[in-house]
Amino acid sequence: MPLIPHLPHSAGVGYKPQHLEDILKHPGSVKWLEVHAENYMSAGGPPLAQLAQLAEIFPVSCHGVGLSIGSERPLDTDHLARLKHLLGWLKPAAFSEHLAWSTHEGGYLNDLLPLPYNMASVKRVAEHIDQVQSTLNVQMLLENPSLYVSFSESTMDEITFLSEITARTGCGLLLDVNNIFVSATNQAYSPEDYIRNFPVEDIGEIHLGGHTVDQDDHGAPLLIDSHNQPVVDPVWALLDRLLARTGTKPILIEWDSDIPDWATLEAEATRATKALKAVS
Repeated sequence: MPLIPHLPHSAGVGYKPQHLEDILKHPGSVKWLEVHAENYMSAGGPPLAQLAQLAEIFPVSCHGVGLSIGSERPLDTDHLARLKHLLGWLKPAAFSEHLAWSTHEGGYLNDLLPLPYNMASVKRVAEHIDQVQSTLNVQMLLENPSLYVSFSESTMDEITFLSEITARTGCGLLLDVNNIFVSATNQAYSPEDYIRNFPVEDIGEIHLGGHTVDQDDHGAPLLIDSHNQPVVDPVWALLDRLLARTGTKPILIEWDSDIPDWATLEAEATRATKALKAVS
């Protein structure tokens, strides 16, 4: 049987090595951790030793950013093999990847790029997810992206696209609430409607993070999914709307640049814990 995500319905944080001592001594509200798979796909060294130590204490979610699930080209089988080795010894409580692409003609682009929402993309992404799930023997969680542009080739909205993918592959969904807010602002639609219509029965994990406020060339608001600031109040409000539909779920606080001290990060996890307690 493939691994089914089994994270605790509590708050977790993205692990950063500078927080190791604090996590071990003062975890506070943090009950689980998430790591980016690509940071731990080497043969050995201190990072793997630290991760192995943490995995004995905390459930760990493994989040991939390099599979390029949405690419038109075949998946990198070497990358997939290294990922399988990592999951084999780590035995994470969940594995997830982005709905995005990041490779082209043998090169790797250090970004998570969008794709058109149409049946050709559904077929390609579903084939890639089937390959990942059969190779890794896990149920993968697919994360909704942050969007800055739309495609004229799109023939369906994002929720319909994701529903087609889950129906074809049996994968789960990782719902990033900040990504909803960013995309809705940039694409001028209602984030509340998005949450109202989302297939919550497929959600295996929720993400929260901060974003940067900018402007486009016409002076309209442009939000960047930067993960370098606290979660803003409108995103917390969207989380409350989501939890009213789902009940408790695993919630991750993401903070990937301009990393704060542990007290600041743990305070975000405490706020997520309070939101969970309100629906438990």
